[in-house]
Amino acid sequence: MPALDIAIRAKRKLTNRLIAAHDAARLRPHLTEDVVVIVGDGGVIQGADAVVGAFAAQFGDPAFIAYVRTTDLVEMAANHERAAETGRWVGTWKGGVEMSGSYMAAWRADKGQWLLERELYVTLSE
Repeated sequence: MPALDIAIRAKRKLTNRLIAAHDAARLRPHLTEDVVVIVGDGGVIQGADAVVGAFAAQFGDPAFIAYVRTTDLVEMAANHERAAETGRWVGTWKGGVEMSGSYMAAWRADKGQWLLERELYVTLSE
């Protein structure tokens, strides 16, 4: 359903803007309580508070600029309660340092909102 696809793409753009603004606390409402993120080096972050804390720590690095995730595809479950998103990500730091790769995200519909429940990032270029 196109409207659901648009909603998830819009959520991704919003979270990109929050990361670029280094606003970790405002990421919290977009995560499930039990969110799990597997970061580019294979490390695992479990729980919304831990994910927000990891972003806050990243934002404390004065060289960090942003992570931008660009959606390639959104696939919707038949019942419209879950969705899978795939795409590319790029992380940038001052001085021209850049990392990039592929990602996959699982979204869950909750009270009319799409929330991130799982994300997997694979670093392919450093």
